[in-house]
Order: sequence, then C-alpha cells, then structure tokens
Amino acid sequence: MSDSERFADLLQQFDQANPQSVKGEPKVGESVSGTLIAIDGEYGLVDLGAKSEGRIELAAHRDAEGQLKLEIGDRIESKVSGKDPESGMLLLGTQHGQRSHGLEEVERAYQAGQPVQGQVSGAVKGGLEVQVAGLRGFCPASQVDVRFVEDLSEFVGQRLDFRVTKLEGGRRPNLVLSRRAVLEEAQRIQAEETRAKLVEGAVLSGTVTSLKDYGAFVDLGGIEGMIHVSELAYGHIKHPNEVLTQGQVVEVSVLRIDPATEKRRERIALSIRALARDPWLEVAERHPAGSRVSGKISRLQPFGAFVAIAPGVDGLIHISELGAGRRINDPSEVVKVGDEVEATVIAIDRERKRIKLSLDAERAAEAVVDASAYAPKARKGQGEEKAIGSFGELLKAQLQKD
Repeated sequence: MSDSERFADLLQQFDQANPQSVKGEPKVGESVSGTLIAIDGEYGLVDLGAKSEGRIELAAHRDAEGQLKLEIGDRIESKVSGKDPESGMLLLGTQHGQRSHGLEEVERAYQAGQPVQGQVSGAVKGGLEVQVAGLRGFCPASQVDVRFVEDLSEFVGQRLDFRVTKLEGGRRPNLVLSRRAVLEEAQRIQAEETRAKLVEGAVLSGTVTSLKDYGAFVDLGGIEGMIHVSELAYGHIKHPNEVLTQGQVVEVSVLRIDPATEKRRERIALSIRALARDPWLEVAERHPAGSRVSGKISRLQPFGAFVAIAPGVDGLIHISELGAGRRINDPSEVVKVGDEVEATVIAIDRERKRIKLSLDAERAAEAVVDASAYAPKARKGQGEEKAIGSFGELLKAQLQKD
C-alpha cells in the first residue's frame, strides 16, 4: 500500500470513529454552524459535520486590542463564502474561492525543506492528525519523536514544528509530515556545539534520559553520556533511582571519552561524584584522634565492625577494641548491623582513607555483661571457678562508681 493510500485509509478510519451528521455538504451562501477545532495563525478550522470542514479568518473575531475572542471548542455561526480549489475546503465568512495562501506557504516550505507549524487535532491509528495552514495532514507514529512514544494523545492540542515529507495536490491534498526530522536536525546542530566543549575534565549540564541498574544516561545536548552507579555519589548506591529521576537536570564532569570503533559507538563516561567535596576531608577535620563520633554499624567482618560515620565514610572498630579488654571470638557477640554506637577515634590515615575506632567503653561493658548470661554456670564443688563475663560485671560496677 502506498503512502497516499495509507494516509487516505487512516483519515477514513478517523472519520468513522468520529461520525458526523449525514447531511450533505453545505453550499455557497448557506448559513452553517460548527465547532472550532484548531487555530493556525490567522485562520481557524471549523468542524461543520457531514465530514465537512471550513476555514474561517480570525481577524473579525479579535477585540480592539487584537486579542482573539474564540477558543478551541467554541461554536461558530457563519456563512459559506466559497471553496478552495486546491484543498476543496469550504471558506467561511468574507473569504472567497481564491487559491489558498496557506497552501502556497506549505508548498514553498516543502520545496525549500523548511519546517512548518501545525496544531495536532487528533491521535488516529498509526499517527497524528495535524492542521497546517488550513490543511489536514498526517504524521506517522514513527515520525512523531526521536524516541518511541506509547501514548500519542499527549500531543493533542499542541502546536509543533514539522517537516513536510510528502505533498500531493487535489481536492484533498495528501500532506505527510515528520516532527522527528525537525528534532534530529536540531539535535545535529546542538551536538556540534556540545562537541566543541566536550573534553576530559569539562563540567557540563545535562538532562537524565534513563536509569539502569548500572548507571544513568544523560543528554548533554545532542550527545549522550553515562554516569556509572559508582560515580553518582560518595557512599554505596544500589540503584541510580535512589539519587536521580528521569528528566532531572544535573551537572556532571567528563571523566573519559572513548572514540567509536567498528564494533561499538562512542562512549562518554561522566561523574557527579567528582564534583562533590570528598567527605573524608571533612571527617578528618572535624574528628581528629581522641574525639568521639557516633554512627551506625554498616557491616561485620571476622576482624571487626565497620561504622558509617558519614555518607561514604566508614570507620573500623577492630575486634580487639570491641570487648572492653575482654577477648571475644566474633564481632556479633557485641554488635549487630544497624546498631547505633558511639566510638572514639584512635587514628586517621589520610592517604589510605582509613579511620580506626574504639567502641565506647560503657557500651562494650554492657555487651560483655549481656554475653555472660549465655556463659556456662560454675559447677558445684568448683567454688573457685568464676562464670564467664565476671570481668565485664566488675568493669561495669567500676564505671558506675566513677
């Protein structure tokens, strides 16, 4: 099926889905009543029923300040003054049957490859119905945007730029449009401008286009880059949606540009983390050796427990610093993941970015006392043997005295 036949078929389907009165087409001089369904420059498109549409000049419907007194959906009473020989459209009000200036403009734009403005008047099967200079055109779904659009109805009522890809005259001109061609051309021009600024270390603004498990894609202006999940922020991020949303404008640093090869396209690595102040610097300044810090146990290892002091900064309490001087076999005997604890900073290694901590003595003593409840009791006849944990009880008693 040719584009012309497909276009005619789609318009027919639209007409069937929006049945009008079976009354015949109005004649010149006849009074008509219809609904304003689109506004295009100085003209309005009026649905007259019976599959008839009329074009009316809007100059007579403006106030003294030039403001239009009509809105889409208003009822309009007028007379048929003529019929356009090219489009076959009825002319209303004071217009006559001369050649449509709108059609001439569309033809010039088509020949020059220039975009035209049109108002989307409906979403039909396979695309959009668009009113351009009093003509009814069709934009296939694949030509609506550079990306797939699931619900085309979101464009209804919008005034957009299109490129005319096909124009055939006659009573009902076959006008096929593409918005995608206009967007791609704008992207190409924008990409050239972005390319001039795209160097490693550059700081650019972009828009988040999509979020994946492994990172976020960002449109820098006709060119797309990716922020790996590890470059989103200091600290552990499981998924980009924890810190970003689609459509969000972000500032990024260009980490690396890998040129395109025969097997893969160009890759641009970006980072938000590179623009943030390293939290290690702040922690080192605020918490020197000997100071106290509070945090939450983030994970346990056989050799000790890690404490989240700040986003992206964990300190380590070695197993030897967990038992208040008492030997323990595993950190879980004293703390568990999620516990809020207080600790003392023993040392900070700036180069290796490590912080050594010691658990608060009172908390450690309490943990040892709690552990003693599970220790074996002294057997009868073993009066000299102490139950495990007695050292913790003595330490707690001493702390209470102090």
